[in-house]
Amino acid sequence: MSIIVDKKERTRFLKFALVGTIGAIIDFGIFNLVVSFFSIKAVFASIISFIAAVISNFLWNRFWTYPDSRNKAFTSQLTQFVVVSIVGLLIRAISFIPLETIILDITTKTFNTVTIISPKTIGHNITLAILIIVVMFWNFFANRYWTYNDVK
Repeated sequence: MSIIVDKKERTRFLKFALVGTIGAIIDFGIFNLVVSFFSIKAVFASIISFIAAVISNFLWNRFWTYPDSRNKAFTSQLTQFVVVSIVGLLIRAISFIPLETIILDITTKTFNTVTIISPKTIGHNITLAILIIVVMFWNFFANRYWTYNDVK
């Protein structure tokens, strides 16, 4: 089941990535709204936005990416998806502050002049983008081989 040689697996991965892109838009949108309008720390806003993206991703993946994965009950599959996502969230939450510290140092030095978007906002979003990519790979492989393991 290699995504490199198996066309069907490659198509699933591309669909998963597109669903992930939609999830990322939801993630970034909610993250920035929560940080901007509710003055919640970035790490906690990241958790809230992650949960919203997980709900969207599960529904899209169940009904579009893996429509042939209906042998498992909806609640069973949702539970597995959530467990995989929680591990992804832990990876993200544990990594956020150390990575954010490095990225904020770089963006503060790089964007030290007045810009439309603050160096802090740029740093938060770069941190989030990097972690979304890392967690996407974890989510794809863990979900493919556990949550959607009934698909040939």
